[in-house]
Amino acid sequence: MFSRLRRRAGRQGEPVTFAAGAGLVSARLRDEAGNPLAGVEMVLRHRRSPRVFRAVSDDYGLAVVTAATGTYQVTLTTGGYREASHTVDVASGEHTALGDVELVPDASIRPPGPGRWVIDPDHTSIRFVARHIGLSRVHGRFTRFHGSIRVGERIEDSSIEVVIDSASIDTAAEKRDEHLRSPDFLDVERFPKIHFYSDRAQRVAGDRWQIDGTLNLRGASRGVRLDATYLGLRSWNGDRLGAVAKAELHREDFTINWQQTLAKGLVVVGSTVELRFDVQAVRGV
Repeated sequence: MFSRLRRRAGRQGEPVTFAAGAGLVSARLRDEAGNPLAGVEMVLRHRRSPRVFRAVSDDYGLAVVTAATGTYQVTLTTGGYREASHTVDVASGEHTALGDVELVPDASIRPPGPGRWVIDPDHTSIRFVARHIGLSRVHGRFTRFHGSIRVGERIEDSSIEVVIDSASIDTAAEKRDEHLRSPDFLDVERFPKIHFYSDRAQRVAGDRWQIDGTLNLRGASRGVRLDATYLGLRSWNGDRLGAVAKAELHREDFTINWQQTLAKGLVVVGSTVELRFDVQAVRGV
């Protein structure tokens, strides 16, 4: 049986449905400046059973989860911030609101110092994923590339440059790689290099950044946004910084229009390609 109650869990007056023997828990997550914090994972762990309930805060910082009655340990975590915890009692048909919860920045993830950082190709990967005939994903990588990061006095004033040897594409299938190097796709004879440059970085929250730049691929230059996560600094054979990033490209934007279809119009190669970067950079001399 379900009972329909009106609670202020999100928008005022919005109806919320509770299962019998369950209640609602909500929190509004804020950063150190009081702004809404999206992407925070709220986990409820029952104190006397293995029950676990999860939710992720939306763009307005709101996290809402329905949980069975009982006492729970609540943890709130997201990259770049210290974990926060609370204890709540969930009652049947009731809404338990934690209210505004401000997360504290994690001081251990300090930003890199100004200067030039050189990408270490032995500990960096540039990979991509594309859909094949609507069933599976083809994974590939580029094996030859170089680049650098120039960190400004303000991180927002930093720049990134990466140059990729387009002929180094590798999907672990020789015939497919030959086709990808052909004029149908990368046309490596005419366009031997893929070039990315950015001088626009904006912190989203915690360890998450948006990097806007220009990608020159197959002779066409287009704006690309990287969603990046900064992983911090380490000392190992020099001072190193780490980051991961991803972006979604549309083949047609770069004049890669080759297409083959199967029955009912199903395409062999999907129109979107996801790029993934896993980067280590060493402080330059």
